[in-house]
Parts: sequence; C-alpha cells; structure tokens
Amino acid sequence: MSDENNNLLDKTMSKGLSRKKFLNYAGTSAATVFAFGLAGCSDDNPMGMDDDENENQMVNLGSGDLGVLNYAYALEQLEAAFYIAVLDSAYSGMSSEEGQILEDLRNHEVAHRDWFKAAISSVAPNGIIPGLTPDFSSVDFSDRSSVLATAQAFEDLGVSAYNGAGQLIESKDYLVETGKIVSVEARHAAAIRSLIGSSNTSFAGDGIIDGNGLEMTRTPNEVLSIAQSFITEQIDGSNMPQPQ
Repeated sequence: MSDENNNLLDKTMSKGLSRKKFLNYAGTSAATVFAFGLAGCSDDNPMGMDDDENENQMVNLGSGDLGVLNYAYALEQLEAAFYIAVLDSAYSGMSSEEGQILEDLRNHEVAHRDWFKAAISSVAPNGIIPGLTPDFSSVDFSDRSSVLATAQAFEDLGVSAYNGAGQLIESKDYLVETGKIVSVEARHAAAIRSLIGSSNTSFAGDGIIDGNGLEMTRTPNEVLSIAQSFITEQIDGSNMPQPQ
C-alpha cells in the first residue's frame, strides 16, 4: 500500500479532524446537521450527467485504507440519501414517534457521510469517490411497510459491512472510529425492528446473530453486490483489500 494510504489518519488528525472533533460533530443538534446535509446534497451528481450516463460510469474505490474508507463512504451516502427521501415523502400514517426516530437516523447517517467525505478529501482529494446517484425506484416511499423493510435491509447491510471490513483496515485509529460507527448502525437496526414490531424481525434473531452470539459479517464483494441495485453508477471494489 502507498505511503499516502498508510498515513491517512495522521494527515487527517493534523488537519483538525480529530476523534474529539468527530464526536462533537456527530453530536451536533439535529437542525444543524440536517442543514449541513442538505448543503452536501448539491454534489450528489457532481459530474452533471443524466441517469443513462451515470449507469455507464465506473467508480473505483481504490486500494488500502483509502479503498476501505471510500467503501464506507459509498454506503453512508446511500443510507443518508434514503432517510432524506423517507422524510421528504413522510409516508401515510407516520406517527410523531416514528418521525422522530427516522429523523435521528437521518441525522446520524448524514453525519457519518459528511465525516468520511471531509476526512478523505483532506488527505486524498484526488482519491475520494464522487457523490453517488441513488436508485430507489424499488421503494414505495408512500408505503410504511416498503420504507421500513428497506430501512431494515440497509441497516443490516451496513452493520455486516463494517463487521467484515474491520479486519481490512491497517490504521488502528480508523478501526476505532469505524467501530464507533458500527455500534450506532446496530442501534439503528434494532430501532427499525422495534418500529416494525414483528417477531420475525427480532433485533437478535437467528438471521442476524449466529450460534456463537456474533453479528452477521459480509465481505465487501457480498455487500457491493447487494448495494449495487440501489446505486446508479457501477461500483468497482476490485482493488480493495480482501479478507484472508
């Protein structure tokens, strides 16, 4: 791996994006975070291309820690865009409690997305992937069941992605940060299951926790094959580190 990738965290810290600053940012008021998130939406399609052109665009995540961070950034873009769309649509029958939970989830995902964007841009501005164009055509945002089922799928996917990518990160400091993020994503998964309220979506069911009491893990290739159907651009993770 290149020296640039090896020293990503050191460069990030030297430019002020410390763990303390990240935690302070993640704890910013909902209104502030959402406003920042809306400002960031302007580059969701930074290339100025239409959907057909986006479908033909190949986005390479890169290698080493940079590749892993771009991988996480891609997933956080997807989740942030989803919850923004959910609250913009406000499906019929959304209670005030549900609305507050979904707003909290949106703010967390926007904070995660924008932290990755700032961290990568500050140290590897030529290596960060562009803003991606989500494809939510399979989601009925007016229907509660469709929205919550998709939210459950995204949260489970995110948790399994972080679990699978942890071993690929060389910087222990970045490993600490992503460990903090995955714990938030797991809380999200439990919250969505609570909203759905079915015994088939137990927050610790057999489909999520294995016989050893461990959370589901997916490799980057497995995660990207699932996430790709919700992203217009073609995501290439072939240069990423691979599990041993």
